Amino acid sequence: MASNLFQLVDQVSREKGIEKNVLIEALVEAVTTAVRKRYGGKADIEVGFNHETGEIEAYRFYEIVDVVEDPEREISLEEAREYDPEAEIGEELGVPLEPENLGRIAAQTAKQVIMQKMRDAEREAIYEEFIHHRGSIVGGIVQRVDRSGIIVNLGKAEAFLPASEQIPQDIYRPGDRIRAYVLDVRRSGKGPQIILSRTHPSFLIQLFHTEVPEVQEGLVSIISAAREPGSRAKIAVVSRDPDVDPVGACVGVKGSRVQKVVQELRGEKIDIVPWNLDPAKFVVNALQPAVVSKVIIDQANQTMEVVVPDDQLSLAIGKRGQNVRLAAKLTNWRIDVISESRYGRLKDPGYQSLLRLEGMTEELADLLYDEGITSLESLIRADEEELEEIAGLSRATVAGLKEEAKRILDDKALNEVTGEER
Repeated sequence: MASNLFQLVDQVSREKGIEKNVLIEALVEAVTTAVRKRYGGKADIEVGFNHETGEIEAYRFYEIVDVVEDPEREISLEEAREYDPEAEIGEELGVPLEPENLGRIAAQTAKQVIMQKMRDAEREAIYEEFIHHRGSIVGGIVQRVDRSGIIVNLGKAEAFLPASEQIPQDIYRPGDRIRAYVLDVRRSGKGPQIILSRTHPSFLIQLFHTEVPEVQEGLVSIISAAREPGSRAKIAVVSRDPDVDPVGACVGVKGSRVQKVVQELRGEKIDIVPWNLDPAKFVVNALQPAVVSKVIIDQANQTMEVVVPDDQLSLAIGKRGQNVRLAAKLTNWRIDVISESRYGRLKDPGYQSLLRLEGMTEELADLLYDEGITSLESLIRADEEELEEIAGLSRATVAGLKEEAKRILDDKALNEVTGEER
C-alpha cells in the first residue's frame, strides 16, 4: 500500500503542482483513519512520517500492567518484553504496525481519504492562485452558456460570468475566447467560485492598463470611471508628468488605443476627461462635450447647480439624462443642470412672486412668464379672457389668482408704510 500511495503522491504533486508536504499530511491523516477503523475506536494509535526512510510509520500504544483487564489498551509485562526487553510495569509501549498489513478495506479507505485530501489541497491551491487575480482581467474559453450566465474555462479552474455582469451586446457560444474582470473569488465545498464581470467600471480601467503603456508605468493614473455598459462610459485621468497629456495618452494615435477598448466593450462610447483637484472644474470636465457657464456649489449637500447656455442644455443632460448621470457617478457629486434662461428666471423677483400664489406651479408660472406676465402687478393688469386662453384656466381660477395677487401686494404696501415685517 505504501508504495502505491507514494507513487500517487509523486504523480499528483507533479501533475497538479501541489507541494508534497501537503500531500504527505493528507496521507498521514488517511492512514490514521484507516488504522483506527481497523483496530477500533478504543485503540491508542499514532501515525507519522519518517523523513529519513520516506515511509509511513504507525504505532499502537499500550500501558504495561501486571494483570491485563482491557486488552485493547493494556499489555502484560511478559508480552511487552518481547518488543522491549527493558520494559517495566506502568510504562507505555508503542508497538509498530505495518500499513501493508492493514488489509484490503483499510488500504481502500486510506486511498479514498487521500484522494479527498488531495482534491481539497488542489482546490486550495487554485483558490490561492486566483485570489491574487481578483481585480484583474483573465482570459478563457466559453464552456457553457445558459440563461443564468456563462461558464468559462480558465485552464486550472472554471469561472462564472452571471447574466447580470454581461454587456447587453455580448453574444458568446461554446468555444469562443472571452476576457473578463475577476470580481470575486470565494471558497466553497466544490472548489473556489470565481465570479467574473464585463460590466464593472474596473473592467474598463483594467483594459486601459493593458492598452496604455503610460498607465502601466504610472505616468498616467485613472482616478475614477463610470459606465452604462455597452452604451457609454467616462473615465477621469491625470498625469504625474507635466510633459505627458493624460487624455492623449489614453486616446492614442488616431484613437488607436481607445478604439481597442471600445471594441472589447462592444462599441461602448468612452469619454476621457481630465481630473481636477477643484471639484467644480472636475464637474465641468465631466460634462464634456457640453459647455458650462457657471457652477454653484452646495458643499454641505455635495450638490452642484450647473448653468449652461440654452443651446447646450440637451447636450449637457444627454440622451435620457445619460451624460449628466455618468458625470455625477464619475465625480461623486449630485449635479443639477439648468439653462441660462431658466437660471435667470429663477433669480427674477417677479417670477418668484408668481410662485408665491397658492396653486401656482412652475409650469404655469413659465407659461405666464413667456407671455409677458412676469410679476404680480402684470398678472393683475392682464385681461382675464387672455389669461384663460394662455393657461387653460377657468374664470373662477383666474379671478382667484388675481385676488390673491392684490392681497399680497396690499400687504406688502402696508408693511412698507408701517415698517412692520411680515
